[in-house]
Amino acid sequence: MSKEEFEPKIIGFLCNWCAYAGADLAGVSRIQYPTNIRIIRVMCTGRIDPAFIFEALKNGADGVLVAGCHLPSDCHYISGNFKTLRRVTLLKKVLRDFGIEPKRVRLEWISASEGDKFAAVVRDMVEEIKKLGPSPLKNMEVKA
Repeated sequence: MSKEEFEPKIIGFLCNWCAYAGADLAGVSRIQYPTNIRIIRVMCTGRIDPAFIFEALKNGADGVLVAGCHLPSDCHYISGNFKTLRRVTLLKKVLRDFGIEPKRVRLEWISASEGDKFAAVVRDMVEEIKKLGPSPLKNMEVKA
């Protein structure tokens, strides 16, 4: 399969209060964005264990989007976004050590009123992942 034919699979972990509402706004506003993303709603990005992201990549996702409240300081659960920022930064370093392009994981802050930003982030991420090609973890047997 050539890179032109490749359609990436992206998992999106979206916080309930802002990013998920932004995705919903994009939908009800009929803002066009690729259908490559599968959304998992979480109450807060601070609830996302880095193991969830590894598991998504291991099980066939070509990329993972983590999207939280508009600014790290705007988290509905006070410090959730700060925890996520530290975890994703560290996770990207670990991915690089494993030979996986860190651009496969993206962290964004999206408010409930930013449906257009959500759509733009998804479009941009799909294009970025298309350039990278399929995940090197696909079809790889992982032994414990």
